Amino acid sequence: MKKLNRWVYAIVGVIVLIFAGLIYAWSVLASPIAASTGWQPDSMSLTFTIAMSFFCLGGLVGGLLNGKINVRVNVIAAAVLFLLGFFITSRTSSIAMLYFGFGVCSGFASGLAYNAVMSTISKWFPDKQGLISGILLMGFGLGAFIIGKVYTAYTPEGPESQAWRSSFLVLGVIIFIVLLIGSVFFVKPDPDYNPGGAETTKKKTSHFKEEGIDVGPSVMLKRPSFWMYFIWAIALSAAGLALVSQASNIITMQVAPGTDAGTVATVAGLISIFNGVGRILFGGMYDKFGRKITMLSADFTFVVFIAALLLAMTTKSFPILVISYILGGLAYSSVTPTNSAFINAFYGSTHYPVNFPMVNLNLIIASFSSTIAGSLYTATGSFMSTCFMIIGLVIVGFITTFMIRKP
Repeated sequence: MKKLNRWVYAIVGVIVLIFAGLIYAWSVLASPIAASTGWQPDSMSLTFTIAMSFFCLGGLVGGLLNGKINVRVNVIAAAVLFLLGFFITSRTSSIAMLYFGFGVCSGFASGLAYNAVMSTISKWFPDKQGLISGILLMGFGLGAFIIGKVYTAYTPEGPESQAWRSSFLVLGVIIFIVLLIGSVFFVKPDPDYNPGGAETTKKKTSHFKEEGIDVGPSVMLKRPSFWMYFIWAIALSAAGLALVSQASNIITMQVAPGTDAGTVATVAGLISIFNGVGRILFGGMYDKFGRKITMLSADFTFVVFIAALLLAMTTKSFPILVISYILGGLAYSSVTPTNSAFINAFYGSTHYPVNFPMVNLNLIIASFSSTIAGSLYTATGSFMSTCFMIIGLVIVGFITTFMIRKP
């Protein structure tokens, strides 16, 4: 295939991630299923935990296969697994089938697609690593809102409604087609590719070169800086995922019971919108100001978010809840572009396809926060306990931010 302008590949990458990021819409997708089946929030939340775990596993497998097989094969495999996963979900008659269809198959497919996009498209932008990570990951975040809204509009919710089954089947087919077409555009640049000339590239990536080394996972995993960052990523990812997985429930079970499904989807979708926008902001921030300022900004954004969420729950104020969701989306958006930029900055681009999914393994641990949040609600009848859990996680984030040193 003839090489195209690098921004064409970026656009395709965003489109692929919009659909691959659909697993993040779980709180919206799950609502009609729960209403139809009567399955409890903690059981439904475990689906998201499983999906996040297999997302990480899929990303790691994709990284290990990078360079050994054509990356297009990974994207095609992701397309097939998405189709299979959504088909199984549409036919599910038990919670175990749901776990396997959406959790295992779709989660693994999302990880494969995610790694393929990030490891391939980022090579076209050696001069804008933070920015391109943010742009690509914006698609991953916005997919939950865009497709979630369409799903809600065409999927009536109620004890007798089975519309979610046909919706999942249609979504599976659409994702399959989009990824299949998108796979054609997964092309790596030539080894000597330099978009802005030697001096421009050197200037724009100078802080990456000054603070980093270029090593594989065997060396990276021995460095304290990696593990301090890994703990930070776990803490803030867990805080964000606790909100993402329970966003709809917080509205309907705590702050504003009786809110119609369309409004719930819109408000919960604000998290995805600002998650997408924030990824560009934090990615650009890393390029301009470096690691420490970016991580501290993320920590402080989480503080403001949790303060607003506590106020909304205490006062039962729907407008304040909307503000807190906007802040929550911005706060959570900081983690993924920082993951990508940090790995490139500290440990180089040569082994990025494997190193990057290593740091993303934080989601396996962090994803349990969604299950814990559901269990805490079941035990206490309030999401206030989830807020206190998030406060503890943010404190851990602040501590580890100051403990990271150059590799």
